[in-house]
Amino acid sequence: MERSTVIGRVKTAGFTLLELMIVISIIIILAAITLPQYQKTIMHTRETVLKDDLRKMRSLIDQFAADKGRLPQSLDDLVSGGYMREIPVDPFTGQKDWALTTGEDPNSLQGEQGITDVHSSSAEVSTEGTPYSEW
Repeated sequence: MERSTVIGRVKTAGFTLLELMIVISIIIILAAITLPQYQKTIMHTRETVLKDDLRKMRSLIDQFAADKGRLPQSLDDLVSGGYMREIPVDPFTGQKDWALTTGEDPNSLQGEQGITDVHSSSAEVSTEGTPYSEW
C-alpha cells in the first residue's frame, strides 16, 4: 500500500486585518447610537437633582421662618441653624452659587429683608425650554 501525503494549510492563530476592522466598525456604530441616550440620561439626572435641591431649600426657608419668626439672611443661616448640613452644589454650575430672591419679611415690624426664594444661577436652558434660573 502506498502512502499518500496530504499537503494541507497550516492554520495560524489570530485575526485578519479585515476581521479587526469589522469589529472596530461595529463598536463605533454602537457607541454612536448609545452616546446621545447617555447624554440625555445625564441631563435628566441633573435636572432631577436641581428640582429636588430647590424644593428642599424652599421648604427649609419656610421652616426657618416659621421657627425663628424671621426670614434667613443667607443660606448659611440655614446651615448654622441646623436646618441642613451644607449648602448643596448647583448641578449645572458645579458651585454653591445659588441666585437668591430677597423680599420684605412679613414677620418683621421694622420692614427687614430676607430670603424668600432660591433659584439656579445657571444660564443654561432646560430640556423643557425654560431657563434653569426660572425654576
